[in-house]
Amino acid sequence: MTESSPRVIATDLDGTIVRSDGTISARTVAALARVERAGAMLVMVTGRPPRWMTEIAAAVEHRGVAICANGAVLYDLHTETVLQANEIAPDVLAEVIGRLRGVVPELRFAVEYPTGFVFEASYDLGRWDAAALGGRPVDDAELVSRGGTKLLAFHPAADPDVLSAKAVQAVGDLVTVTHSSGRGLLEMSALGVTKASALAALCTEHGITAGDVTAFGDMPNDLPMLAWAGTSYGVANAHPLVLAAVSHKTSRNDDDGVAEVLERLFP
Repeated sequence: MTESSPRVIATDLDGTIVRSDGTISARTVAALARVERAGAMLVMVTGRPPRWMTEIAAAVEHRGVAICANGAVLYDLHTETVLQANEIAPDVLAEVIGRLRGVVPELRFAVEYPTGFVFEASYDLGRWDAAALGGRPVDDAELVSRGGTKLLAFHPAADPDVLSAKAVQAVGDLVTVTHSSGRGLLEMSALGVTKASALAALCTEHGITAGDVTAFGDMPNDLPMLAWAGTSYGVANAHPLVLAAVSHKTSRNDDDGVAEVLERLFP
């Protein structure tokens, strides 16, 4: 590492280092390799569940550690194993779903676990087949029968920013609400669990402070992490709230914006 290099690089995946076609470029893989080679910690911080990390682990050549499910799961990319999970309790799941149904009756729900997920039979993601993604349809009782790392609520026609604001007002005292796509898909974690809380805990274990962390992101679920990190970057394609919050900007994900910065930090 150079004297000015950060001790930790924390980066979101989709829309940040993952391109629009779902790939990670050879340039970005090479730039990520520079981080660990220099002795810094590489952390992928994502809304993805662990089961969606196999291709990412292979693409980055099993480098680094991942914080999945918006902070609820710590996952080792070297060994592809779950190290820790922070779940929403069953009674909280039931209360949140009940409140949200009262505010937005059209919502349909799914619950993520460290491995797999369950969903209502009416949970329709359109071009995405929930069952094909590893999910299992269940009735209302089974949906809240055990704790989960993430509660998903989907509305096929809602604006995600408007829907998120309604959900925060309705259940913000019970769970952490965010979203990470242009669709009406809410992502809820246990209260206080965010990308920032998980990254801060990981850094504390290694004696690293926020000032030694550089973070990259593109969507509202990245905002807590970007606010916590000493240095923050938004890719040019990021959500307006992200671009307004970060200390620095870089090129689009499709133009290897993160790699562009890492090549400067780790020459």
